[in-house]
Order: sequence, then structure tokens, then C-alpha cells
Amino acid sequence: MSSLTVDRIRANATRLGLTHLTDTITELTDRAETAQMGYLDFLDLLLEEEAGMREARRFTNALKLSGLPHHKRLDEFDYAFQPDLEPRKIRDLATLEFVRAKSNIALLGPPGVGKTMLAVGLAVAACQAGFSIYFTTLDDLVRRLRTAETTGRFNRQLQTYLRPSVLVVDEVGYLPLDRDEANMLFQLVSRRYERGSLIITSNKSFVEWGSVLGDEVLATAILDRLLHHCDVITINGPSYRLKDHHALVNDPDHLT
Repeated sequence: MSSLTVDRIRANATRLGLTHLTDTITELTDRAETAQMGYLDFLDLLLEEEAGMREARRFTNALKLSGLPHHKRLDEFDYAFQPDLEPRKIRDLATLEFVRAKSNIALLGPPGVGKTMLAVGLAVAACQAGFSIYFTTLDDLVRRLRTAETTGRFNRQLQTYLRPSVLVVDEVGYLPLDRDEANMLFQLVSRRYERGSLIITSNKSFVEWGSVLGDEVLATAILDRLLHHCDVITINGPSYRLKDHHALVNDPDHLT
């Protein structure tokens, strides 16, 4: 292939926004010649490479904007440490049928058992499949909504939490809410009801939500919508977060 032709292809690729092709045309041409590809196979290779690179960039950028505390995937979760947690159930959720059905997931259990890690893993899987995601703690959510309310931007801020296909709300129950804050949570759950998926983690059982939210009626209304289409997973095992610490303490070599 002549240098003039390569330069023309690069110029047209840049004009069309095919940035990966601009950088790799020579390499891809060499691969095609080595494999003796036909025209259609070569065209297929070009488009597959460009589409793959664009998807990788989309995935990376989406994770950066998601608010996730880390990007660990579900296959990094140690099910052996939580024997009461059924891996098959998590694998079923990882098919993302709950996202397509716009249903919810509630992960319940004491601190440290892996609720947030599972929520993040499911969110990462959804992002990889092309769904929009966002992560927030409940404390940060109500704080931002309260601030927005004082400046007349409440509905605009609420849209941040209504827009994603999957919204993770972490640490429900760690700090009590007043009635106004509980009402903000109600508005969020109500407006996402059957329109988008929620993944909620909580260290409180549902019967305790009335005291956490400071209003039994609001708690009932929130749970009514949250649980109508919801997979509830309760984890009562040891602290996943402290397992490495326990291993070090019990390691005789560590004590010498």
C-alpha cells in the first residue's frame, strides 16, 4: 500500500472519527496480508477493531463517572468466606435480567460481610453490558439533595439519581434520617419505581427501617415500592473486610 493511500485513509478516518483506525492502519493491513484476507474479512476486521476500542473507552469513561468506590468484579468475591451465600443466586443476578426488568436488589447484613462489594460487582457487570450506572451512599445522596433544595435545584439534582439504569444506594441505615430526608428518599424510590433498577445495601432489617427513617408511614411506602419487584439477599457471615486481618493474626510466621 502506497504512503499516499495510507495518508488518505488516515485523513478520512480522522474526519470520520475512526481514531483507532488512524493509529493502526499499517498494523491491520500487515495482519490482513499475512492472513491473506479477502475484502470483506478485512473490512470486518477494521470495523471490529474500531468498535472494540470505542466500547473499551465507553466502559472506562463510564466507570470513572459512576462514583463507584472501586471497580472489583464479581469473580473477585470470595464465596468460600461466606458459605451461607449461594453463588448461583449471584450468578443469576449477574445475567442482568433484573436491569432489563427494572427490578431491584436489596443486600442486607452487618458491616463488612461484602454487601458493597457485591453491589459494585453487579454495577460493573451492568456497565460492561452497556447500561448506565451510578453509585452513592445514602448519606451523600440526602446531603446533596438538601443542598440542592436550598438553591432551588432539587429536581435537577434528583435527575442525577433518576437517570441511570442502575442506581446503587449504599449504607442505608448507618445514619438515621429526619422526616424531610426520608421524604427525599421516598421521592427517589417512587420516581424510579418500575423505571430503573435500585441496588440497596443496608445493615438494618426492614422492620428497623421505620426507626431509621424516622417515620413508619414513609418507611412502609418506600418498602412497598422497593420490594414489589426485588431480590433480597441476606448475608450473616463473618466480616469479609477483616478476613485478611484474621489471616495475619493467625499466621505464626507473622507473629515472629
